[in-house]
Amino acid sequence: MPDLSRRLTAEALGTAMLVATVVGSGIMADRLTNDVALSLLGNTIPTGAILVVLITILGPISGAHFNPAVTMVFALRREIEAKAALLYIIAQIAGGILGSLTAHAMFELPIIEISATVRTGTGQWIAEAVAAFGLVFTILAGLRFRPDAIPWLVGLYITAAYWFTASTSFANPAVAIARALSNTFAGIRPVDLPGFIIAEFLGALLAMGLASWMLADQNLTPQALNKLKGAE
Repeated sequence: MPDLSRRLTAEALGTAMLVATVVGSGIMADRLTNDVALSLLGNTIPTGAILVVLITILGPISGAHFNPAVTMVFALRREIEAKAALLYIIAQIAGGILGSLTAHAMFELPIIEISATVRTGTGQWIAEAVAAFGLVFTILAGLRFRPDAIPWLVGLYITAAYWFTASTSFANPAVAIARALSNTFAGIRPVDLPGFIIAEFLGALLAMGLASWMLADQNLTPQALNKLKGAE
């Protein structure tokens, strides 16, 4: 396993590139069309695509969490140490903010902005819980059955979740924080962040609980027990 400094760099870089893609593609889409549905499509496809790339190239280094909710789940499952998990989350948030600022620089917008985009209400919070639940469950089930397919599973899930959730599937506290610093198509008001972040963590915890039960190895069947007894 790579040393912690390389893992943290991978988490920061991956989250930065993810947010730069989300914010940058949102700006580009908004400039190219006044059709909101088409803008959302232009935001969706690059996000799903970059996730496939980032998880493929950085997964072998850090696990490619890029998401505090995912890191929390792996810490609770004791698959990452608590200290490393905390540093992962710090790196993710810092990387996400850097990605947002970089997107602004590329499109010659003010480097630091505060979003005015309203994203609040029960429906939005439920949507974020659902989005995070689906993401974490996809990761855990993928690791259980098809670990080689994780990049595509996550990329395709987020592509779908952009369209079936009312919130357009942030599903990531670090990304949400970074998007609060972008007054663009992809933004979210800072005052709306707590509801989103709480919902994302709750959804992730629910997914972990269900996966722990549903994906657990089953007890030995009576036939297997009989074979074991006969071998004694």
